[in-house]
Amino acid sequence: MITSAKGPLDGLKVISCSTAQAGTVPYSLMADLGAHVIKIEVPGSGDSNRTQSQDPGYPSSFFETNNRGVKSLTLNLKDPRGLAVLHKLVADADVFGQNFRPGAAEKNGFGYDDLKKINPQLIYASISGYGPDGPHADLPGTDAMGQALGGIAEAYSTPGQALRTGIVSVADETCAILTFGGILAALHSLRTTGLGQKVETSLLGGQIRLMGWTLTTNMWRNQNPVTGQVRIAGTADRPSMSANFSDGQGKPFVFQLNGTKWQAAMTALGFYKELQNAGFADLGVVVTSEERRASMLTTLDGCFARGDRDRWVEILRAADIVAAPVNSMLEASNDPDVLANGYVTEIEHPEYGKTLKVHGSPWKFSETPVQIGIAPKLGENTDDVLAGLGYSAAEIQGLREGGVV
Repeated sequence: MITSAKGPLDGLKVISCSTAQAGTVPYSLMADLGAHVIKIEVPGSGDSNRTQSQDPGYPSSFFETNNRGVKSLTLNLKDPRGLAVLHKLVADADVFGQNFRPGAAEKNGFGYDDLKKINPQLIYASISGYGPDGPHADLPGTDAMGQALGGIAEAYSTPGQALRTGIVSVADETCAILTFGGILAALHSLRTTGLGQKVETSLLGGQIRLMGWTLTTNMWRNQNPVTGQVRIAGTADRPSMSANFSDGQGKPFVFQLNGTKWQAAMTALGFYKELQNAGFADLGVVVTSEERRASMLTTLDGCFARGDRDRWVEILRAADIVAAPVNSMLEASNDPDVLANGYVTEIEHPEYGKTLKVHGSPWKFSETPVQIGIAPKLGENTDDVLAGLGYSAAEIQGLREGGVV
């Protein structure tokens, strides 16, 4: 869905020396919102992720998702002439981003101290694995490392089984979204103070923030959370529960409620008398007794197995209880609310000659619509970018022949 209206970040110039996922998604989001994003890639080979997760007849799902809407400029930053081009780009840029291994940007002439001399108002975003301080600050990081250290593995764990990281890159994506927000915060500060600054985020820091109030509760109690089928919060006199169940065909769903709605919800489902007779008239038992909690969940498992998921969700929603089917990824991509809000959309890809389902936008702006683009070919915008910096056609050809671009 491409519109002619300008996005809310129109006029913003961003230079990205970034790869992988956490390092590219912030700038792809900015491109969605109208920013002019120039991605720096190695001449000849480009971003190593260009062919990751590529099926025959399709672009790389990894590269396309994480780099859509940006411009590609090939530049050899190890050549002084290439570094000079980067410095020219930075001179009038608003944002510069990099996620090189800690120390590499500084070693190669585009660390924060180098670039702020050229542009004191620059917002410089730096992403690392472990954060800028601490015993492992100089180590590289990946999504799996962020998930492993940050606590997310416990969020979906099963009691009695080993913790394991998940298939979705939640550490990368969380860090990327926080970096996006941090850059916008720094831009607001620039507007009010006139000062550019460095914004540092990390995969580990993003995961810790993602754990939210649950982590706070665990720290205050100094004990691990209840995991598995049910999520428990509150106290015996003010309990709340989020739990997963399956219907007779094994289709999973979830509902969440507090103690004040327990009787009404179970009555609407037709379960209350059975639960009352089993000693579960009050939801507080989920907090006070692990044994009673397990027994209550077993009873509910049997109740829900007698019917259909869609019917149970319909009844609970009618009783003003939050309930929803547990979607697989493919089910989520076809969910009616997802489609109606444009969270998943379709694009026509000119190179591959087919309609592709892609991420839409999580935002809806009343006056500045989001524009969904595609990822660039390697070096597609090199000549235009260099010409915009004042290089002649002959100079550009010389840089190309010298392996600079």
